[in-house]
Amino acid sequence: MGSNREDVLGAAQRLLNADPGASMSTIAKAASVSRATLHRHFESREALLLELGTRSLDQWERRLDAAGVEDVAAAADAFAIRATLEALVEGYVEDSDDHAFALTDHVILANEALAGRTQHLADRETVLFAAAQEAGVVRADLPLRWFGHSVYGQLVAGREAVRLGDVARRDVAHLVLSTLLTGIAPS
Repeated sequence: MGSNREDVLGAAQRLLNADPGASMSTIAKAASVSRATLHRHFESREALLLELGTRSLDQWERRLDAAGVEDVAAAADAFAIRATLEALVEGYVEDSDDHAFALTDHVILANEALAGRTQHLADRETVLFAAAQEAGVVRADLPLRWFGHSVYGQLVAGREAVRLGDVARRDVAHLVLSTLLTGIAPS
């Protein structure tokens, strides 16, 4: 593997998804670079994690932009809202393959700038959930923010279930969507 920043970030991301506690030495080895080279790119483990956290949020923002969540919500078309929710969740599951560790990393979650940006993106997502409640796509009796927390929790659960071998990766999007939209009670 080369020693350019993108190669190092890719290797770090893959390793941290498998071993969130990996040291800088282990990350350097996984990136096939020396520790000195790794530290030329990132002065500390925290700096590396914050870069990866930023990239995770960038991807979330791209998903929201591509889905046009505000426009879909404003149109108030139940079919379009449900289709957009499904596409977003499927995309989030796909993204969690690359950014899973960022969902629970304490350095990323504790960073004030990233937390502010996370709140902004969650607010954008909530606009779609509000429209989904209004259109009868999701339950109206649940707190609005609960939907985002539910998806987040299910992404973490999906990552762990796959890691432990309890579910197949190919089933995670269906499991998250069916749990979000129909719950776990028998129909």
